[in-house]
Amino acid sequence: QVQLVESGGGLVQAGGSLRLSCAASGSILRIGTMGWFRQAPGKQRELVARITSAGSTNYADSVKGRFFISRDNAKNTVYLQMNSLKPEDIAVYYCSATLWSIATMTPDNYWGQGTQVTVSS
Repeated sequence: QVQLVESGGGLVQAGGSLRLSCAASGSILRIGTMGWFRQAPGKQRELVARITSAGSTNYADSVKGRFFISRDNAKNTVYLQMNSLKPEDIAVYYCSATLWSIATMTPDNYWGQGTQVTVSS
């Protein structure tokens, strides 16, 4: 069974920083693209950033220059460094990964449980 477990959310003042982590565990054969999405109250879930297994990245325009995604393939972990946080960044942040499990041997998309990020103005 594969799991994605996020950590690192919380409350921070505007202008502050947080670092989110997401670790994939279970019977994993290979991990492809990993990413972070967020969903604010009353809004649709949106892509924040993603990173391929080779390290190529892309970001939502709203976070470019403030958020940075990285991964540690040896630890099956993806990170999101969030700097200069704004009240409009308030959302539940979800980790996502496309991975091949030993059970299915096919690429499937997995989601974490979400972690709340709150920014006080």
